[in-house]
Amino acid sequence: MFKRILAAGLLFGMAATAPPAQASNCALRDQVVDRLQSKYSETLTAGGLQGTQSIQTMVEVWASEKTGTFTVILTNPQGVSCIVATGTDFFKREAPIVADGIKS
Repeated sequence: MFKRILAAGLLFGMAATAPPAQASNCALRDQVVDRLQSKYSETLTAGGLQGTQSIQTMVEVWASEKTGTFTVILTNPQGVSCIVATGTDFFKREAPIVADGIKS
């Protein structure tokens, strides 16, 4: 599931390293993180870098087992974070799923 969420974030965020056109979903990373923590009890669950060698965007998944919410944000090199996906019913997959002897 995480890979699907991350892939969705990458898919929607790869179009540009600048913030999306909807600036209302963007703010300085510290402000976005503060809101995710205080309003939704979300914590950083996973993350990584995407982009080219010259410009990389940080992709983060914030989630709360308490509230069941999750948020995917992209942060550009200037420190502006944009929310690219939100949802409910967050869960963690504890063990890899094995199908026909192949782990996913």
